[in-house]
Amino acid sequence: MLNYRKLGTTGMVVSELALGTMYFGDETPEADAFAILDGFVEAGGTLLDTSDVYVGGVAEQVLGRWRAARPRDITDRVVQATKGRFSASPDPNDQGLSRRHLSRALDASLQRLGVETIDLYQLHASDMQTPVAETLAFLNDAVRAGKIHYIGLSNFTGWQLQLMVSTAQAQGLTVPVSIQAQYSLLSREIEWEIVPAALHNGLSLLPWSPLAGGFLAGKYERGTTPAADTRAGSPKDLYQWVSADYAASDRNWDTIDAVVRIAREIGATPTQVALKWLSDRPGVAAPIFGARTLAQLRENLGAPALVLPAEATQALEAVSAPQAAGYPYGRFGEWQRERWLHNGPPAPVPVMAGGSAHPLG
Repeated sequence: MLNYRKLGTTGMVVSELALGTMYFGDETPEADAFAILDGFVEAGGTLLDTSDVYVGGVAEQVLGRWRAARPRDITDRVVQATKGRFSASPDPNDQGLSRRHLSRALDASLQRLGVETIDLYQLHASDMQTPVAETLAFLNDAVRAGKIHYIGLSNFTGWQLQLMVSTAQAQGLTVPVSIQAQYSLLSREIEWEIVPAALHNGLSLLPWSPLAGGFLAGKYERGTTPAADTRAGSPKDLYQWVSADYAASDRNWDTIDAVVRIAREIGATPTQVALKWLSDRPGVAAPIFGARTLAQLRENLGAPALVLPAEATQALEAVSAPQAAGYPYGRFGEWQRERWLHNGPPAPVPVMAGGSAHPLG
């Protein structure tokens, strides 16, 4: 059975793994989706993540019909999360984070999901065309109206996260409690800015794509082209956008090799190793995984019980360490932000062009 973790600084808890529903009603037929949802809840899973644009709103409808077909004592355990921001409509006002668009998007999600209140309503991405105060004021009004319990962010940069939190605090409005971001052993760059900002403000991390589109599940081999029926090989799939980057990096393939080796050594699957590593990272409440079959669901649900030896964790973190190309995240930028609280000589001052040392850049 899954255990539970607090969501941000709230009093609500969520299961240590979240079920993503991006393909419900499309690649995952409704009957299969119902079986996966039943299996997830039976294992103690509570957090269901979706969006108003997943399969054009069909994913929310599938969740709504599942709720209607199940007893209240089962569906009451579910923590429902969805998102608003995007739209397939060509109308320029039918997108973004304006009060007008979010009001319509929220009401439509409530109707499709068949609920009166959404537990966690997330901004699917930033929209710097809309004043932050306008977005936050709408969300605060929706919370006071009983349409939302908590608000979260998704795909925001570190400074945008801080802007949202600081503005909400300054104006006495509802403060975000979580942030979704792409995070895995093959995508750790959020550790430079987003993770520190989230930890500083008490926001929980809800990582999406924890298996890097199947790369960390051991589905692909170095030097080969992903098959058309896989996430990375599908021309219509979001993950094809990033699969080329994953496949082009020797560091990523070395990381995948390490995951496969460690899984073999401890009697687990690569999927379980990758999920367990991520679940143990600071600030992570629940990695969001997807499952097309009950077998995949069961494999994913086995991750939390796994015990990663310390040397395995150290090996994974060493081989997957993100490599900054340069300032402000390279060696010089790191040196500028460091402060040494010990006696003895400080770290060497970088030497600038021409041989002069200029610590302030």
